[in-house]
Amino acid sequence: MADGAITNQIRTLRFLAGEMSQAELGQKIGVTRQTIAAIEAGKYSPTLEAAFRIAEVFGKPLDEVFQWVRG
Repeated sequence: MADGAITNQIRTLRFLAGEMSQAELGQKIGVTRQTIAAIEAGKYSPTLEAAFRIAEVFGKPLDEVFQWVRG
C-alpha cells in the first residue's frame, strides 16, 4: 500500500458556512463532534459515506473537500 494521507478543507468550509460548529456538522451527517474534530485534524479517515455526506452539506464535489497527498 502506498504511503500518503488524506487532507481536507473542512475547517475552512465550516468557517465559510457561517462559522458552522463541529457539533452542527456532526449532527447534519450523523456523527459526533469528536468524530468531526478527528477527521478535520487528519487523525481519522472518514468512511466513504461520511465523506460524501460532508461534501453534500457544503455543496462541494468530494475532491474539493478531501485530497489524497502521496507521501
